[in-house]
Amino acid sequence: MPMLDVHIPAGALDDDAERELLATLTDIVLTWEGADPGDPAAQAAAWLFLHRPALVTVGGREPANPRYKVIATVPEGQWDPERRAGVVAAVTEAVLDAERGSRPRDPRRVWVFPTEVPEGTWGAGGQIHPLSAIADRLLGDPTAAAEYAHDRLRRARAERAGEPAEPVSG
Repeated sequence: MPMLDVHIPAGALDDDAERELLATLTDIVLTWEGADPGDPAAQAAAWLFLHRPALVTVGGREPANPRYKVIATVPEGQWDPERRAGVVAAVTEAVLDAERGSRPRDPRRVWVFPTEVPEGTWGAGGQIHPLSAIADRLLGDPTAAAEYAHDRLRRARAERAGEPAEPVSG
């Protein structure tokens, strides 16, 4: 259940490239979150908000080439170090590909922030949804969803505490 906030400066991409990029970013984040981007339930749970800054400055001045920012937000436990690194690399490449060679290919112009919403604070439909409920919606198996959520949260919390954790499933 990712939520993306994509900041693309006005005029940075042509309309077709931008539409393709937004669909690609959704698929990338779903994949790195561990979901199947072809699954209609996963697609329905993936929201993207396009932000169109009128001005972006670097050091107080307009840069010669556009800067992009992507914030990929998922429930706690979904980003382990490999997934965080993977989503950052894949999103950066997709943004640069969307420019279709019109500008120098400089990955430093793309900032990606994979963030997690703490367990018990993902709100949708007027209520809080823990990771197990979100997983159940996608898996359709409450027992498997509870095990998945327990495993992902245990691993994420061990990582933050600097403790080793066994590999997780899913």
